[in-house]
Amino acid sequence: MEINIYHLIEGAKKAKGEVVIIDVFRAFSLECYLYSFGVRKIRPVGTVKEAFEWRKRDKDCVLVGERGGRKCDGFDFGNSPSGVDRDMIRDKLIIHTTSAGTQGIINAQKADEIITGSLVNASAIARYIRAKNPKEVSLVCMGTAGKVKNLEDELCANYIKSMLSDERTFDIGERIKDLRLNGGQHFFDPNNQEVFPQKDFYMCIERDIFDFVIRIDKDEYGYVANRIFVEGLSR
Repeated sequence: MEINIYHLIEGAKKAKGEVVIIDVFRAFSLECYLYSFGVRKIRPVGTVKEAFEWRKRDKDCVLVGERGGRKCDGFDFGNSPSGVDRDMIRDKLIIHTTSAGTQGIINAQKADEIITGSLVNASAIARYIRAKNPKEVSLVCMGTAGKVKNLEDELCANYIKSMLSDERTFDIGERIKDLRLNGGQHFFDPNNQEVFPQKDFYMCIERDIFDFVIRIDKDEYGYVANRIFVEGLSR
């Protein structure tokens, strides 16, 4: 299995084979939590305009997303896993757009298959990929706004790679702790808690708590982020 790590929007454009689009803070951690909170379906879209077009099709859909970290004007929720109202999203269609994660999906046009990546389901991702045993795996670190590399996505990519490569010496626990001051410090700014609440940091650095991957499929209406449970992991 050939495993490559790519970065940012340009990396997504280059990615081939089994492609994992990684966004730890916060897009794809959030999508895992949304499914665990009971949403019916998630559809990632590239633009705010597309999200509002979905509202015209389905007045009951919930718009979730950010630009520059902040909730998009007119949306129901931002990109915060701690900020969504579980009662409002249960059994609902979620339309999700972000400045990094969902842009990676849109740009990964050379992929044979796309799944999303985060620490909260990293072991499920590795198990899923090993079961498929593709010739080529592309781990894409989307970074900040898809333009600047960040430490949390790099860590997640290397953690997944270590599991695929049977690397026993990868100390994920200590490296996650380092994110508090190197990569996640904006979650601890008392003046910015409305945008980056501290609780989001702790939710996104939870490791291997979900037993499913999120696979990106496509139908006549666009992209669908489907939850796929991974055999061999307890539910």
